[in-house]
Amino acid sequence: MQSLLARLAAFVACLLLAAGPALPAARIKDVASLQAGRENQLIGYGLVVGLQGTGDSMRSSPFTEQSMRAMLQNLGISMVGTQTRAKNIAAVLVTANLPPFASPGSRIDITVGSLGDATSLRGGTLVMTSLSGADGAIYAVAQGSIVVTGVSAGGDAATVQQGVTTAGRVPNGAIIERELPSRFKDASDLVLQLRNPDFSTAVGMADAINRYAAAQYGAPIAESRDSQSVYIAKPKMADLARLMADIENLVVETDAPARVVINERTGTIVIGQDVRISPVAVSYGTLTVQVNEMPEVIQPEPFSRGVTAVQPRTDILVQEDGGNVAMLDGSSLRSLVSGLNSIGVKPDGIISILQSIKTAGALQAELVLQ
Repeated sequence: MQSLLARLAAFVACLLLAAGPALPAARIKDVASLQAGRENQLIGYGLVVGLQGTGDSMRSSPFTEQSMRAMLQNLGISMVGTQTRAKNIAAVLVTANLPPFASPGSRIDITVGSLGDATSLRGGTLVMTSLSGADGAIYAVAQGSIVVTGVSAGGDAATVQQGVTTAGRVPNGAIIERELPSRFKDASDLVLQLRNPDFSTAVGMADAINRYAAAQYGAPIAESRDSQSVYIAKPKMADLARLMADIENLVVETDAPARVVINERTGTIVIGQDVRISPVAVSYGTLTVQVNEMPEVIQPEPFSRGVTAVQPRTDILVQEDGGNVAMLDGSSLRSLVSGLNSIGVKPDGIISILQSIKTAGALQAELVLQ
């Protein structure tokens, strides 16, 4: 009996190995978003006051002076015929994302960025600024103290700066004044959009929703139209909010095409799990040429009429490293990484090798250059 169970367990293990690794699973709310529930971008122009001499100069930023005059005039202060040289005010652009189904009175975060030649917004306060959408309507009003993470310090001969001091954030700095026109309750269907379009994931999502609908409503309600969109028909007598709450917690298996992402500026390489490389031989070598200039000063003989001369002297050193041939057979991600590490090159060299392997047709993945 025990030998029979052992054989059965070994047979099941062989089946699992033959089937390959299971696809990662995730909730629908983590891989897709509701089309009717997208964010909207807001923008506004305002002034930041209270800066310690780090604001805009009125000559270089005339729009700052015009905005300050208009603001003071609205407050009942006339500045006709006067000149201002204050350095404690700066013109800024204010941006924010209006979340879906936001109601009037709720607060959102805003981002502030300098428009003029201000050197720092640290310690400043954004005065009341209206935020408009793409249709020109005002949806929020922003005001508050700016939080700047950058630090800048300097003297007459040297300066030190870490981070950005001309941009900052105001947490909960905007109050929503107008509600977006939304017809979620009146909609006859829902549209789910995948954040990473893929036909396999879209079909799997539709199948998971239909299994839930068959048990709950007795009929399928979902259909995958393409690699990004899954349409859901509203069942009769169903509440859309409760239906969406049940659907977004369903677990589906996600899939993605094999991809290698390379950032040549930072030397970052990201290799996906499904990336494969056909058997290929790679040889990598570096040529280093070092040129040193060491001129010699030649002095004339004593009591002679000669002049001091400079004789050029150049030393050139040529050094070639590498040149070893390595076999790469990337049947799995681990073997691929081990093969690249066995060559012993730096990230910039690995980038060149991957590009060459792609050109040779041995890289079975999409190569994305950033």
